[in-house]
Amino acid sequence: MNGGKVTLRRTAGLYAGAAVLRLALFTLFPGLPDLLTGRVEISTPVTSFKRLQEGLFLYNHNVSPYDGGVYHQAPLLLPIFNLLPSFSAFPIFTYLLYIAIDILSAHALLRIAESGEAGSSARFTSPRRDKRWSGAIIAALFLFNPFTIATCIGRSTTVFTTCAILHAIANAISGRPFHAMVALAFASYLSMYPLLLLPPLILLCYDRQKLPATGAPNAWIKFTATMVMDVLGALAVLFQMSFFLTGSWEFLSSTYGVQLTLSDLAPNIGLWWYFFVEMFDSFRSFFLAVFWLHLSSYVGGLSVRLRQQPLVVITLLLGIFSIFKPYPSIADASLFLGMVPLYRHVFPLLRYSFVIAAIIIYTTFLGPAFYHLWIYAGSGNANFFYAITLVWGLGLSLLVCDLAFAVLRDEWEVERPEMAGKEIRQI
Repeated sequence: MNGGKVTLRRTAGLYAGAAVLRLALFTLFPGLPDLLTGRVEISTPVTSFKRLQEGLFLYNHNVSPYDGGVYHQAPLLLPIFNLLPSFSAFPIFTYLLYIAIDILSAHALLRIAESGEAGSSARFTSPRRDKRWSGAIIAALFLFNPFTIATCIGRSTTVFTTCAILHAIANAISGRPFHAMVALAFASYLSMYPLLLLPPLILLCYDRQKLPATGAPNAWIKFTATMVMDVLGALAVLFQMSFFLTGSWEFLSSTYGVQLTLSDLAPNIGLWWYFFVEMFDSFRSFFLAVFWLHLSSYVGGLSVRLRQQPLVVITLLLGIFSIFKPYPSIADASLFLGMVPLYRHVFPLLRYSFVIAAIIIYTTFLGPAFYHLWIYAGSGNANFFYAITLVWGLGLSLLVCDLAFAVLRDEWEVERPEMAGKEIRQI
């Protein structure tokens, strides 16, 4: 009993410390939020707070928020922010909203960590499962990650997607599949790409329901169909509410069409924008299909190969999305990096930890410098910034691959205990 009270106090202290830090940055440095909002590493055409303000202005003046081609975000964000007092007069309420969303995300991550799913799933138990960090430590690593803090201060709307994804995972692990599907539907409504997490999330829900093995086709098919219908039903409700709000279906092309066609080529830390700036129009449709096919092709392979550990599949996919989605930002990287500490038990099996850390730190500092040289100093060009984003992508790719190797090596050592601890060389 006393131990539970101590843990509760520590968790409450952690959340309070994170909230105070963010509130201090908001209030003591009043120019910092606008500075970070304008950074391409934080804000993208589909998550920018400035574009949200533009859409909100049009919405309040009875004009379609999608007129002018500036606002590319979900319609239901508009009434949420419209309920808050005027941002210019009372910005504190917006600050508190973003702080609260960050804490809710961290709490969901804490629930995931405390479940022990990363080291001991329904179908696989790692012999290293005891070597893990507490949920409070993992939540702290997420809350005090500079990328997470910068995203909060920059008021990117990606924080809502992050919160929905983490709650979808937490609900799936808790044995509440309907709540998980609704949360995933909301995340997909906001950003579209989370819909690709549906297959591993269904596997995670199925394992936690203690239903017959997937070899029982009827039970498996019925459960999968139910989950898919839950997601589609929730999306249908959200789309219908959006239609009533805006009075047309224009939001579909303005919100999701922009991501599918990459019609806004604003620079970001992703790999798509520069490639399509240089693309001839006659080849554009073909390569859009190729890029989207590449992004979605990982889902099936990972879900089949790592069937015993669906949470690993979700984590690896989040890392892949942070690299290869059309409009990534450091918020996507912070979500992936927040999930990685769940696998503390396989850290000794990682091979390139120093190289990965060095690359991420290197690009974190040089990225803004190269962008400044290109846009403000005029002493560089787009190649400067795109080159550093390629290095950033390389660092995250190495982390995804190294984590996948460590997890597979852990599985292999369970199958062949005599090989535990022995060095394996690839020929």
